[in-house]
Amino acid sequence: MAENSMQLVGVGSPVVDLLAQVSEAHLASVGGEKGGMELIDTVSMERMVESLPELPEIAPGGSAGNTAFATARLGLKSTFVGKVGDDELGMLYRKRFEEQGGDVSRFKVGNIANGRCLSLITPDSERTMRTDLGAAITLSPDEISTDDFVGCQHAHIEGYMLFNRDLMYKVLDSAKAAGCTISVDLASFEVVGATKDILPEILEKYIDIVFANEEEANAYTDLGDDYEGMAKQLGKTCKIAAVKLGKSGSLVHHDGTITRIEPLVVANAIDTTAAGDFWAAGFLYGWLNGKDIATCGRYGSILGGEVVQIIGSMLSDQQWDKIKLEVTS
Repeated sequence: MAENSMQLVGVGSPVVDLLAQVSEAHLASVGGEKGGMELIDTVSMERMVESLPELPEIAPGGSAGNTAFATARLGLKSTFVGKVGDDELGMLYRKRFEEQGGDVSRFKVGNIANGRCLSLITPDSERTMRTDLGAAITLSPDEISTDDFVGCQHAHIEGYMLFNRDLMYKVLDSAKAAGCTISVDLASFEVVGATKDILPEILEKYIDIVFANEEEANAYTDLGDDYEGMAKQLGKTCKIAAVKLGKSGSLVHHDGTITRIEPLVVANAIDTTAAGDFWAAGFLYGWLNGKDIATCGRYGSILGGEVVQIIGSMLSDQQWDKIKLEVTS
């Protein structure tokens, strides 16, 4: 295999986040389960945006995109495989990724508008998402090859790709053929519920690290609030299983043991958008730099705790300077 030129390649839908603070009453009028993600079409997206009490904020997003943005800013050589639109939002996404230190050479460009994710943020800081994938959904298995992963040490894949099973398997096979280690974030309980028939095989055959929050882990294991049991069951299928428990920290199963990771307690959490993605970024930054599990988890807590203090995922230069001091000390 060629010498690694990239430490991490993110794989997923490079959607732009539309961030809107709404009341519980407004969220109830939208329907669906609070805290989840549902795919919608462009017409429905326009209707939902028009119904907002005020214009949303705009920021680059996507689960694997958030993780790759963060690892690039931490200093990992990071790139991304996914399809942006041929519009202003698509150009914005690539420009912002490059500004953060990422490599944009592996992006693919579609001939329709960029994907968007409307994140409805309630006063308890929970976010409920509605996603119009736009150009991202036009990415086909035929457009993916081993060349997309050659020279990359690690591939981090968002679980939403499981909705397109043929594409997910092509990504997994291509990354594995290129010699990458692989992690996946299970993304949402809806994803797990819809793909539970193939997840065990995928985790066992392809995945080195799986990230899940308590809802996703429960959807996979049906263990209620037995969080250690969730970590153990997920850990039976791959080397490392991380179960993120929000304010209660995290549990990481590795080599038959569970490491408890304490949370970073913050007084002003206002938005959980990208919290799990940034936790994964901190963990992977540590893991790819040879740190032990406890240190990797602490890095994850640092990043996750920092991003919940803002709307969206675009931390300030001052916040990144603070993070870098903490993860290199």
